[in-house]
Amino acid sequence: MKRLGHNSELASNIIMASAIGGILGSKIYYLIENYSRVIEDPFGMIFSGSGLVFLGGLMGGILGVTLVFRKHKLNWLEFADVAAPMMILGYAIGRVGCFLVGDDYGIPSRLPWAMHFPNGIPATTTFSFENYYPWVDISGWAPGNLTVHPTQMYETIIGFLIFAFLWKKRKSVKVAGSLFFTYLILAGIERFSIEFIRTNPKYLLNTFSGAQVISLIMIAVGIGFFLFYQKKIQPKEQT
Repeated sequence: MKRLGHNSELASNIIMASAIGGILGSKIYYLIENYSRVIEDPFGMIFSGSGLVFLGGLMGGILGVTLVFRKHKLNWLEFADVAAPMMILGYAIGRVGCFLVGDDYGIPSRLPWAMHFPNGIPATTTFSFENYYPWVDISGWAPGNLTVHPTQMYETIIGFLIFAFLWKKRKSVKVAGSLFFTYLILAGIERFSIEFIRTNPKYLLNTFSGAQVISLIMIAVGIGFFLFYQKKIQPKEQT
């Protein structure tokens, strides 16, 4: 905040808005994506400490922060560029947490680095897949523990690589917003690709998940910025 010439106390308002918006957004997205389980156990699903989806948190967090920016008449694109590297870094670190608790793993795999999570949420057993992920084909697997793609670690590695790229470019931004929209494109491609080996249900054409639809929107918005809006924005001075 000081580097950009703003009151540093605004940082706490921005953090609070992003936290509240992010938690609410991630929970709402989770409930929508798992609406059948919400119907069966609405109280348990709504007030459970689990079930926070990043893409929903991203949308909710952006909305919350945007309200703060509008109140204080701050340049949205300028601050989006500042936040972009930190957002993908937070995502990468968050996936380490998913790995440690055995959540958000991938579909069954026999690759040498495939893993099983016997205490996962849920455990990687044929029983869990039959009950929680019936759309995943496990016909070739014997009853018991399954080994799965450790997609959490895939995303952590890719997330750190994207962070390194954005961090390196952060001081050479010529057009306000370009770093943030680069983040949208790269993060969208990453999540779209990894969803093919995740356990999430496929809604669109029985091929693409809800996260992939949102990822495509992220990619399209990012590309749209560079195609149609970048020339209209005056280059800003380096800060």
